[in-house]
Amino acid sequence: MLTSLDDRDGLIWLDGELLPWREARLHVLTHALHMGGAVFEGMRAYGGRVFLDAPHLERFQRSAVLLDYRLPWSSDELSQAINAVLWANQLDDAYIRPLAWRGTESVSIASPHARIHVAIAAWDWPTAASQGRAEEGIRLHLAHWRRPRPDTSPTEAKCSGLYMIGTLARHAATAAGCDDALLLDSEGLVAETTATNLLMIRDGVLTSPLPTCFLDGITKRHVMELARQRGLRVEERAVTLEELRRASEVFTAGTSVELQPVVALVERTGTTEWPVGPITRQLIRDFRRSVTATRQEDVAPRDRQQHMNAAHTVDGCTTP
Repeated sequence: MLTSLDDRDGLIWLDGELLPWREARLHVLTHALHMGGAVFEGMRAYGGRVFLDAPHLERFQRSAVLLDYRLPWSSDELSQAINAVLWANQLDDAYIRPLAWRGTESVSIASPHARIHVAIAAWDWPTAASQGRAEEGIRLHLAHWRRPRPDTSPTEAKCSGLYMIGTLARHAATAAGCDDALLLDSEGLVAETTATNLLMIRDGVLTSPLPTCFLDGITKRHVMELARQRGLRVEERAVTLEELRRASEVFTAGTSVELQPVVALVERTGTTEWPVGPITRQLIRDFRRSVTATRQEDVAPRDRQQHMNAAHTVDGCTTP
């Protein structure tokens, strides 16, 4: 039986206050619960330092605007709030979830004047790499659900409503004995998995599908830069399913999983298999070096103290 995330010790930042974990709750008539208009981010801290926090918080702000509202907190204020959550919960390595949503003023389709709420939670969510399983591959199942056209939904936003597609596809993949699902776009081209970007190696070139109808992943961008530093040719373009089948290596990239090799794609007509190849292995090592370089022990003592001081007070909200 799964452990409930709402029943645990700790503190969650909610609308400017650090509340006991179990008290950070919503009413059943919250607009976002009915209309799927919440936006969120997935971030990670390594050694007490938040990794790629600026681009994540920029996307968080942009996602809200795409859903026709603005966050009542600036990115700098949210960054301080994240530090407060990490400090208050005594977390060094952690997954971080900022979330924003429309409140209870209305449950009609239009609710332009509803209050915008923001929460930030963080908890220990180990990655495969931190558990020594970085090179274990996953099996993908080809989903029959597809990513929507960009003129039918705000596909550039990290919006809760769009994740329903991923939920259904992941359920079907699990039922088929796979770890995750591969989704195509409306034209039948390769898009992404349910929550991560897909990358492939073919003829020594690192290729990722153009993010025309799904998120342009921040972790993916970081990995592409690591590949360029290795002297690899990197490109983004339309990728057909047949090209993917002929790739020599395939892996996914995302904050929640970091880098994850893909060893199989299960389709109705057959299964394609790939090895965990040398380029994937090297990029996994490069990624781990890049995140451990941000760990708190690599920060000068004065900077570390400033980091902790910033975590004590957030826009007038003092931590316990």
